[in-house]
Amino acid sequence: MKNFAIAVHGGAGTILPSLMTPEKEFAYRNALQSAVNAGLEILKTGGNSIDAVEAAVISLEDFPLFNAGCGAVFTNNGTHQMDASIMEGKHLEAGAVSGISRIKNPVQLARVIKEKSGHVYLCGEEAEVFAQTCGFRFEPNDYFYTEERYQQWLAVKDTDSYQLDHTEKLEKGEKKFGTVGAVALDMQGNLAAATSTGGMTNKRYGRIGDTPIIGAGTYANNETCAISCTGHGEFFIRAVVAYDISCLMQYKGLTLAEACQFVVNDKLVKMGGEGGLIAIDTQGNIQLPFNSDGMYRAWSHADGLVQTAIYKN
Repeated sequence: MKNFAIAVHGGAGTILPSLMTPEKEFAYRNALQSAVNAGLEILKTGGNSIDAVEAAVISLEDFPLFNAGCGAVFTNNGTHQMDASIMEGKHLEAGAVSGISRIKNPVQLARVIKEKSGHVYLCGEEAEVFAQTCGFRFEPNDYFYTEERYQQWLAVKDTDSYQLDHTEKLEKGEKKFGTVGAVALDMQGNLAAATSTGGMTNKRYGRIGDTPIIGAGTYANNETCAISCTGHGEFFIRAVVAYDISCLMQYKGLTLAEACQFVVNDKLVKMGGEGGLIAIDTQGNIQLPFNSDGMYRAWSHADGLVQTAIYKN
């Protein structure tokens, strides 16, 4: 059997078991499994890893409980601004987009930016102009609306504060970083990674996190690994987390597990950065480290067995 593998995440943070209903946990786990299966369907027939991570992230963007695509949080202006990126490890080609409002699946636009724009990173209204030239359909604003996200925004919209991905009633106990992502290895030995987010509730001034920044929130290199991050973006940008793990493997000879352990549970912790990531290397080894209380995650190897998890144990 030829080797391939995939992992996905739906965000990390302080996810309290006491506030997780059986119905919501089932919905989260089912969505994670569906995303893995979307990628597996491509990988097991010899498809490439970048198609697999794109398909997996699209599945997560379409699930309203995750803060990406449908269900993205509200900005201070009551709008949605979404970011995404994608990268393949063979040629180190990448595409990224930030500050877009009406694209159903931002990861698809990131992919097209990689392949058709001649650039790596586009943003805002001009990125949407590019999307129009490529034939993207624009969704009405209410496609992205969910009542839960709206209530989150109402709780803070008249303040100078922003919120991470959690509801008002959980404000004192639950803190979740709303990002989704996928990493994969295909039968040809190619790695890929993709990440997508709706950002922070009540964000202003055009704030951008690590998700669309190649090397910070997303990275793939066939010499080392593929990474998709979820956490407090400012820290992941400052630590250049995704690229740092690759560098530790390439230049220091660390294993994927060693590099992830150092960056997530040592370097980030010392900086005060909270979150986690999913990672895969050229042998199909998967690591899913996080320094928060939980991270929505799922993974599978060539045997097709999909595993899901939320908490540390």
